[in-house]
Amino acid sequence: MTKPSPCVLGVAVMLSWLIAIPSKTWAEPQAAGQRAGEVSRLIPAVNIARSGKTIPAAAKTAVNWQDLVNTQVNARARIALDDGSVLNVGSDSSIKVVKHDAGAQQTELELTYGKLRTQAQKIAKPDGKFEVRTPAGVAGVVGTDFFLEYANNSMNVIVFEGQVKVCNLAGACVLAKAGQMTSVRSGNNSEPAPPQQATLDQLVTASNNTIAGAGQTAAAAGAGVGAHLGILGTIGIVAGAVGVGLGVGLTRSGGTQIQRGCNPQTGKCG
Repeated sequence: MTKPSPCVLGVAVMLSWLIAIPSKTWAEPQAAGQRAGEVSRLIPAVNIARSGKTIPAAAKTAVNWQDLVNTQVNARARIALDDGSVLNVGSDSSIKVVKHDAGAQQTELELTYGKLRTQAQKIAKPDGKFEVRTPAGVAGVVGTDFFLEYANNSMNVIVFEGQVKVCNLAGACVLAKAGQMTSVRSGNNSEPAPPQQATLDQLVTASNNTIAGAGQTAAAAGAGVGAHLGILGTIGIVAGAVGVGLGVGLTRSGGTQIQRGCNPQTGKCG
């Protein structure tokens, strides 16, 4: 009786091993399923599309690489990423967490449509990056707080803190600073609009459109715009209602006084 050669045996073992591997392993990206963070707050209904399934989201629901987070009309979600960054997803929006490596500070997000406010941790790694892509372009940050909206084939960016590099798909870029806004349209390779000063109404609206949690709209607006009224040159505004909850008081000189947990109506701080 002739014995099979070692090569034949090796091939047979390898084929058996390949057959035993579930097809799902080959279909999904290697990073799919790796944790990126979790939902910390939401206004229903919010769903997560994962591996061909739709999962209803709730507080503490894990968000993984390659997850697609979808908010319905009037719904919102706050996602706490593992590096301390926060994503506030507005209503009727869809965002994909392509990648979030907290250790390497490598974050890639895709906003298909809707509104997103991002509070990103400062990038300390030499090769670190935090990017949000839309069909119109890319917004890249080094550690900042900014609002991004993609609607009607246009990407609109408002910067609350720090700086944001906004580029079209052809690589033409502008740098928007705190208190400024810019936009770029998709499909015609138009360059991003020159950054210009955002109005107080635009800053407040951007904050209100992404806050997740009942009764926190006014507080979020105060937190978002309070630090930039000095930039905008707004004088003589006292944010009694705007700062409720976070205790953000806007001084008459245009500066800011932040007392977290304070109620400006009663003057008491918790």
